[in-house]
Amino acid sequence: MASVDLRDNLLGISWVDSGWVPILNPSNVLDYFSERSNPFYDRTCNNEVVKMQRLTLDHLNQMVGVEYILLHAQEPILYIIRKQQRQSPTQVIPLADYYIIAGVVYQAPDLGSVISSRLLSAVHGIQSAFDESMSFCRYHPSKGYWWHFKDQEERERVKPKSKRKEEPSSLFQRQRVDTLLLDLRNKFPPTFYQPKPGEKPVPVEVKKEPEVPVEIVKPPEERETKPPAPPGPARPAPQTTPNKPPPEKRARLQ
Repeated sequence: MASVDLRDNLLGISWVDSGWVPILNPSNVLDYFSERSNPFYDRTCNNEVVKMQRLTLDHLNQMVGVEYILLHAQEPILYIIRKQQRQSPTQVIPLADYYIIAGVVYQAPDLGSVISSRLLSAVHGIQSAFDESMSFCRYHPSKGYWWHFKDQEERERVKPKSKRKEEPSSLFQRQRVDTLLLDLRNKFPPTFYQPKPGEKPVPVEVKKEPEVPVEIVKPPEERETKPPAPPGPARPAPQTTPNKPPPEKRARLQ
């Protein structure tokens, strides 16, 4: 397989002549393609010989060599031109295809170029993945190999903490809350209410119930106990004899 020179690779370039774009049609697209400034056009082709001799394109079938033909036309935007090697009036070998889109000429890539480009992209992605994975690999004689991801630690620090999902209330909690709200409503009834949204609130007339006199009921202990008897004459206090000490013993005189 012959080596491909990067200078001869025309897959990465395009050509356009803005003066021809408004008047392009199937009858003059080959003349547009044969402009001298077009890098895709070969000056040694049979089309150039026919053009110099002022012959029609039908004479190309009687010649041998490189020629250009209009393969497909989709007016007014797409034209496909084929470069082929003619060996006989009935035998040709395709060499390359060119497509013209809105007046801009491109060379269509061949199958080998497409496969080579896809393989190169895949190998580049795999090589980049291996290089990145090796940057996280660490080794120590006492510990061996391990992975050290600094970016992951930083992402976890910056990542906001997800809010904890609140659990739904139980039936007991809902009933208990409803009971408390009903008690509060009965104790503190609303003083205003709004019939419709946007209207002024109307005061609520609260009917006051007559207060029932409260009877003071004495406890049963106070009712059973009798009133104390009036005090009688005071009794004299009993006389108490003071305790006399024993008589002292005196020594006899001899």
